Amino acid sequence: MVSFKNIKVYFYCLMLVCFTVLVACSQQKSEVHFSGPTMGTTYNVKYVASSDVTPEQLKSEIDSELVDINQLMSTYIEDSELSRFNQWHSVEPFPLSEQTLFVMAEAKRLGEISEGVLDVTVGPLVNLWGFGPNARPDKIPTDAEVLQAKNRVGLEKLELSSTSAKKTHEDLYVDLSTIAKGYGVDRLAEILASHDIENYLVEVGGEMRLSGKKVNGQQWRIAIEKPLSQERAVERIISVGNNAVATSGDYRIYYEEDGVRYSHLIDPTIGKPINHNLVSVTVVHPSSMTADGLATALNVMGKDKALKLAEDRGLAVLLITKEQSGFKEYTSSKFDELVTIH
Repeated sequence: MVSFKNIKVYFYCLMLVCFTVLVACSQQKSEVHFSGPTMGTTYNVKYVASSDVTPEQLKSEIDSELVDINQLMSTYIEDSELSRFNQWHSVEPFPLSEQTLFVMAEAKRLGEISEGVLDVTVGPLVNLWGFGPNARPDKIPTDAEVLQAKNRVGLEKLELSSTSAKKTHEDLYVDLSTIAKGYGVDRLAEILASHDIENYLVEVGGEMRLSGKKVNGQQWRIAIEKPLSQERAVERIISVGNNAVATSGDYRIYYEEDGVRYSHLIDPTIGKPINHNLVSVTVVHPSSMTADGLATALNVMGKDKALKLAEDRGLAVLLITKEQSGFKEYTSSKFDELVTIH
């Protein structure tokens, strides 16, 4: 697992960078689109106007919500709530907001069902292997160095109550970036719903949530990226109904040394980068936060374990492996039932 993902799920329709209002002629309704920066990336909102709220008012409300989420959960803002928790070198309880505790609780739940593969405390291992804020290591870490870093990692070292979080290791470090973007998407969807907006597409850094249909009555369509390192192409175009979509992959962020490829996705159970041929995982789920975390967890697990977990838990997933003959797709039963492939 890693504290960032640069794998994107791209819009099938044209994305505009600046704030834009698009007026459609279908049934006198308008399709509105605006975007902005957040969480070290960008967000996009597209919806069919159906309430009295103006695009300017809605954008202001959404920008304010995203600022609040960043101030709670960013590891890049020194005085964010999460940063202050990470700077708390104590085993005494640390008071936290309801929102941060909610995201931490989901991270722990996903960690448990993935047998520890999704671990938001994995930062020391990520840094050790050169995928954190520090530079790539001069040499590959030794087993002793991996073991030392692993001693600071583990979801069991993070204890939650209704009002606070507690570390059982004073140097525990929590990074929620694997699910925080998904949480942001869910919150933006809730804001739209609070204004009686039922037809929308919301995206933050590639994590998406969709509801209803486009202004022309057609389903929202999104493209799953082909897992190529040197170029960008479409693997599949899908519609998912009223659900979220998240994709994780390891085909862009990596380095090679002595002919060995080291992925940015770290398996916390062994303390090392993954070493298998599963290169992309797409998850469809009602919650963007949950889809976000699951996509990373399943990618770390590998194809066989990921498919088994998906079938056992009724998860809608698309897996892509890299074979000698090219890419090969695997889908779960729930994916086949839920998703329309165009």
